[in-house]
Amino acid sequence: DDMESLSELKNDSEKLAGKVRWVAFKDHFFSTIMIADDAFTATAVETEIMPDRSEFIKKHSMEASVAFDPNGIRSTKFHTYDGPNQYRVLKSYDKELDSEDKLRLQHIIPMGWSLFRWITTCVIIPVFNFLGKYISSYGLIIFLLTIIIKLVILPFTFKSYMSSAKMRVLRPQIDEINARIPAEKAMERQQATMALYRKVGVSPMGGCLPMLLQMPVLFALFVFFPVAIELRQQGFLWADDLSSYDSIFSWDVYIPFISSYYGNHISLFCLLMAIANIISTKISSDAQGASNAQMPAMKWMMYLMPIMFLFFFNDYASGLTYYYLVSTLLTLLQTFIFRLAINDQKILDKLNNYKPKAKKKSGFMERLEQ
Repeated sequence: DDMESLSELKNDSEKLAGKVRWVAFKDHFFSTIMIADDAFTATAVETEIMPDRSEFIKKHSMEASVAFDPNGIRSTKFHTYDGPNQYRVLKSYDKELDSEDKLRLQHIIPMGWSLFRWITTCVIIPVFNFLGKYISSYGLIIFLLTIIIKLVILPFTFKSYMSSAKMRVLRPQIDEINARIPAEKAMERQQATMALYRKVGVSPMGGCLPMLLQMPVLFALFVFFPVAIELRQQGFLWADDLSSYDSIFSWDVYIPFISSYYGNHISLFCLLMAIANIISTKISSDAQGASNAQMPAMKWMMYLMPIMFLFFFNDYASGLTYYYLVSTLLTLLQTFIFRLAINDQKILDKLNNYKPKAKKKSGFMERLEQ
């Protein structure tokens, strides 16, 4: 009931003492799987990288023992699977093969930790397959999937924006505290700032929780798009293959640092994604000006992340960078709509009229305050 894997980056081998139901030789999008109707025993598997042939070629081998009746009364049966690493196809063999237990061949597709895998298999893949029944363009499917996800997490996005808006309308009062208390008295300045937050009922970390709740979905999509065989050889706009990077310009000359970390090409979706993220960071930074003024290192890190993404995602599937581009653009649109719909003066008035709820302090808190 467990699955183990050999190393994909170096020569590796392993001898398995227990029963083995199947062994898969997995490529990126295709696999060859040997399946025993009963079980393999004394199984030895090995993978060997062959640099003398090519950096893309590996040699895989398997040796195993099987139960065999020399009288021919009981037959020894096998199944082999040679086909795509497609989730719904691999999962279908749990029911098709005559077996009391499930094969779970679909687990050869890497989809991250259990939480991310659950989101991918129970939410993203069903919606992706449903849209694929009616729409032939996978670029359009990714666009619609992004809109659906944005609508689902809209309440969290709105809550995060409201937290930023509260910090923005408090900026004049924060500036007054900073002007009144010199920087040398950092502790006193911080205490005065926190006292203001408590007075108006604002948490400086109020926007973090909604963002954290969105992270599992973002990670699930980060894992899904590079392994989705549906995107293989599917073109959209200038991208010839959504499962690979969308190079618009490449070069053969080795450029120090650039070639090592960025590669020898420019992926347009990745470049546009980075630009959109910088714009989004600028808008977000302006909205959180009060807090960023106190944490300049955090502001610097916010601008550094899009540049890091530019290097990190340049070789990734263009379907993934296209999704992040659309997602960022929709976030900018949401922010623009929120700003039109929300009145900063009303937020400030509400904060100034805030009345904290009476809470009974524990004996420990009273002693701590004393």
